[in-house]
Amino acid sequence: MRAHQLNIMIGCTAVCVIIAVFICLNRAIGKKRKINLFMLSICAGFLLEFDRAAYRFRGVETVSGYWWVRISNFMVYALSLYLLYAFNKYLMDLIVHEGGMDHIPRRLIFVRYLVIFGELMLVLSQITGFYYSFDEHNRYERGPGFILCYMVPLIVFVILLTGVIKYTKKVNKYLRISLFTFVLIPVLASVIQLFSYGISLTNISLVLMVIVLYLFVLFDSNAALERANAIEISHLKEQQKNILDLFEQTATAFVGAIDAKDKYTKGHSQRVAKYAKTIAEFSGKNEEECRNVYYAALLHEVGKIGISDSILSKETALSEEEYAQLKQYPVIGRDILSSITAFPFLSEGAYYHHERYDGTGYPEGLKGEEIPELARIISVADAYDTMTSQRSYRDPIPQQKVREEFVKGMGTQFDPEFTKIMLHMIDLDSEYTMQEKVEITEFTEQTEIECEEYRSSVSEGVALTPRIVKIGFTCTPKKSKPEDICMPALVIFDSLDSRVHTTLREIDNLNFFEYAEMWFDGHAICSGARNLKSVVKVEPDMDAQKDIFDRQESIDYELQAVKYADHALFRLISKYETMEVILALPDNSRFAYVAFTGEHCHIGNVHISYEEEEIDENYIPRIAEEVSYINRLQGDIPNIQVDGYRTNATEGVEVKDGMEIYFHGMSLPTARLVWHCPFINLFYSDDKKPMGENYHEYALIRLDGEAWEEGEFSSNRMNMKKEADFFGWEDWKEKAKEGIDATVTLRRSGNHITTITRNNGISVKNVTTIHEDVKNVYVSLTGDQVALTDIRFRG
Repeated sequence: MRAHQLNIMIGCTAVCVIIAVFICLNRAIGKKRKINLFMLSICAGFLLEFDRAAYRFRGVETVSGYWWVRISNFMVYALSLYLLYAFNKYLMDLIVHEGGMDHIPRRLIFVRYLVIFGELMLVLSQITGFYYSFDEHNRYERGPGFILCYMVPLIVFVILLTGVIKYTKKVNKYLRISLFTFVLIPVLASVIQLFSYGISLTNISLVLMVIVLYLFVLFDSNAALERANAIEISHLKEQQKNILDLFEQTATAFVGAIDAKDKYTKGHSQRVAKYAKTIAEFSGKNEEECRNVYYAALLHEVGKIGISDSILSKETALSEEEYAQLKQYPVIGRDILSSITAFPFLSEGAYYHHERYDGTGYPEGLKGEEIPELARIISVADAYDTMTSQRSYRDPIPQQKVREEFVKGMGTQFDPEFTKIMLHMIDLDSEYTMQEKVEITEFTEQTEIECEEYRSSVSEGVALTPRIVKIGFTCTPKKSKPEDICMPALVIFDSLDSRVHTTLREIDNLNFFEYAEMWFDGHAICSGARNLKSVVKVEPDMDAQKDIFDRQESIDYELQAVKYADHALFRLISKYETMEVILALPDNSRFAYVAFTGEHCHIGNVHISYEEEEIDENYIPRIAEEVSYINRLQGDIPNIQVDGYRTNATEGVEVKDGMEIYFHGMSLPTARLVWHCPFINLFYSDDKKPMGENYHEYALIRLDGEAWEEGEFSSNRMNMKKEADFFGWEDWKEKAKEGIDATVTLRRSGNHITTITRNNGISVKNVTTIHEDVKNVYVSLTGDQVALTDIRFRG
């Protein structure tokens, strides 16, 4: 240390000068603090230079040496005290401006006077030699009062330390650390220097602490700048959010006014915007792109403001002239929105969303990717909401039928990529939340049904499942003539929307099929069921019931209903009678709903509950043979009948390169939709069974050419082509019911599996890329409402 301290001193001096320059250039520090830091840095630099000079001229017996030794030693002591004085001023400023104090603590004022006292004692020592003196060889020697010389700075350090502890709790942690080190390190150095003569540990440590102090100030100012920038950015983001919120509120109010021109399109634009944004999110768009899609979809029908109300609200078919006028609203929308230059994408959504992927749309007849991507997304979302909403000429189309329309329109009306996303969204929407909110007559605790003539009012159907449902209600007679019959009744049926329909168009479109009608007096009519068996458990007291009805008093009833496979059981219970009806449905794949109706009665006070456990196959006595469509030739594995979505499947067979699967597939008579067809399932499980132990699904490929491309364990690239012998989806469904002989070819290369098949004019090629290291991959056949027979494997 003694050998190199002069070099250390000159290095520290240079750093102090550089710091002083930086302090002058720093605009992030307050004026008073800047002055105090500047004085600390300059003072520290001079302190080391004078200390260095004291060592250099020590023992030099010349005139200049004589004066340099005395001047430099005096300045070392004086500047050491002044350094503490400057630090004290810095601490005062910090406590007031950042510590939250409104006055300067008395102990810090005392420090100021103590430093002045120390300087006076130093001047007095030059005359008396009380602190130090010089011998005949011009060398420094400690005087009798040398300890007092060290005690004054030490007392100052102790007072400053107590001030730092007490008054800097609200100061930034970086600054607190620098204050503690500035006070503690020189004290330790002073103690060491008492026993190490000839080493300027105190002065060097003081200068180093000045450097540390500035570095921590620099950290604090940078942190303050970052906080200020963060606040400013947050403020700007808040402003931007407020502007966007204002824009959205204005746009929503505007489109609400436009939608209000037609009572059947209320809320349409907002729902389309929500669906379009979700499609954009699924397709991997970033937040800004999704927001742009949302706003463009929100305003996609703004051009309707220029169309006559008589055309928009017309409940009959438009004439050619009226339809030509309606087709102008995309052009009007473009003209309105093109003036919003900050958001040029808005006009694209309004202008192009009626273009079709095959080029048959309007207004320009663009084809494929010539249509802006944003408009292709809106087109899918707009079509979905249009089909699932109430219109003047029809009720909302059931979601399953809507899904089928998208399958049919993939690559013709709609972009295939965004259509697949919409299909996936529909599959995820198990509770059917993606629809217009409309009032329905669902049979719930809040339902009350007024029946005049028989079936003049019918509730929405309650689905029958393998869990027993118990429905209690009160029936009050509403006789207008003595001969009126007052009785609740049930309608047992199947339909896509779980409602009873009477018009031929609704019956056809919604696949309505009625099984039976039942009355609570034991009477029943079997219409579409294969068989009906009624058993009276408690003989009805007809006289007592008639007496009650004549007095217009209410009767409490309970229905217990359950379905297992192709049989349903009903218990009709009141205190006057109990009867049990068993119904044999056409086959296992049918759904069944029970709706409540009656004649000349009021039904209310409804209570519905479900049993926790499902019934087993022996619970309902069988009154008709089970219908089977797999009594055909059996191949390498057993035939299977799949009555519902993936309710049955073959066991897995290991996939090998070049493997071929041959089978006969026939859609069941109840099959109504495009995807009621065979599926090919690629998977892994420990027991080779679909949905077995440690099940990982890699691909589910439908013979209609559909597959969701992204999964947890794999990705799929589907290519579906309609060949020359494809004559439309209705023809395809009819041929599937007649039965097809299908061939599936599987090729495997590492983690890539290519599946190829062709049927009824549809060519399907799917490439599966597995994202995990797996040795064995298995293939299984399944489907929805399909019979698979004569299954054989080759290769």
